[in-house]
Amino acid sequence: MVALRPALMRRVFAALDASPSRIPVLVGGCGSGRTTLLLQARDRLGRTATQYVDVERTATTPERFARAVFGPSPFPTSDAVPMGARPAFDALLAFLTHARTSAGEPATFLLDEFLELRTFESFPGLRRVLHDLVDGLAGSVNRFVLTSRYTARTMRLLRDRTSRFEIIQMPALTVEDTIELLGLSAAMRGHAGGVNAVGPLSDDAHDAEYLARTVHAIADGRPAYVRAIADELASHREHGDAGSRDPISTLAALLAPDGRLSRLCNFSYELRLHRARGYGALKAILEILADEEGLTLTEVSHRLQRTPGSTKDYLSWLEDVDLVTAHHKRYSFTDPLLRVWVRLHCRASAPTEDDLAREVHRYALPRLPQLMAQPERAYAMAGPPSGIIEID
Repeated sequence: MVALRPALMRRVFAALDASPSRIPVLVGGCGSGRTTLLLQARDRLGRTATQYVDVERTATTPERFARAVFGPSPFPTSDAVPMGARPAFDALLAFLTHARTSAGEPATFLLDEFLELRTFESFPGLRRVLHDLVDGLAGSVNRFVLTSRYTARTMRLLRDRTSRFEIIQMPALTVEDTIELLGLSAAMRGHAGGVNAVGPLSDDAHDAEYLARTVHAIADGRPAYVRAIADELASHREHGDAGSRDPISTLAALLAPDGRLSRLCNFSYELRLHRARGYGALKAILEILADEEGLTLTEVSHRLQRTPGSTKDYLSWLEDVDLVTAHHKRYSFTDPLLRVWVRLHCRASAPTEDDLAREVHRYALPRLPQLMAQPERAYAMAGPPSGIIEID
């Protein structure tokens, strides 16, 4: 759970409070803070005026999903769900678009991972279920906030829809957010000598800022990654060994087979691949890009030993679930830390400590802030690599 980001929350509420209200659609990768923001919005709006729905966990059949929404709803509703997939979905859509609070005001629904309703496309009469949902919500006076971890699919679905939908990319954490998560705000205010998430504060507030910028850089500003590093550093402080873990060695520990970041990356990797087509070939392409990024279609197809036509399809499926991104027709991982995880774990045996150290140094050192201007800080922050590690 990341701290509330006031600017982002203000943008969401500005959309909801507009006349007519717009529908914010929050898109971002795993661990970007979408669910956290929805739950904070629910608490701010009040639970009697707002209903949060975890679509991903409850979208099984249309009938069961309708019951899952109706049952705990704070809004008046009939408990009866029609038999049949299409009638049940129509009843659900009517509820979402016409429900009112007990005071007769328009209801607010927070639909987390709304694209998971595509599960219903295999049921009779629901081949266009997402289009029906979008059209229904757009015509309602009720208020909605939607989220999805699939940016490309969301953009494609809403590309030609009404302007009432406002797509909001979940922003990366700022350095200031990272400072708060690390507990370094006292140092940044000049209160030296205290204790924080990484041990005694330095007399030099610049050291605290440099630490925050380092964590922010190696975590790519991604909330779940920053939070994991901050928690690990705090844990070492609580056990009295804060000085034994710098951010780089902490990152290496978190990417070990049983580490928290390893589990997060594994979840994102498997979830997105299972939502795409061509599972085995897609894994092969990810391994190719893990070895060398910035490859063209021709270069990927040559390494894959497949035709450019089939390789283009594979790459488009990876883009569809936001695993890879193309810039100037060259393909790279969307999440740079996931690339490190693939290099470490998509192999025949678990990585050794030397493997972890080598890959993490290779990834992190070029990202350290002001590396050339402050080489002594960079070296202290990264720790000296062992004799067998070479940095490219």
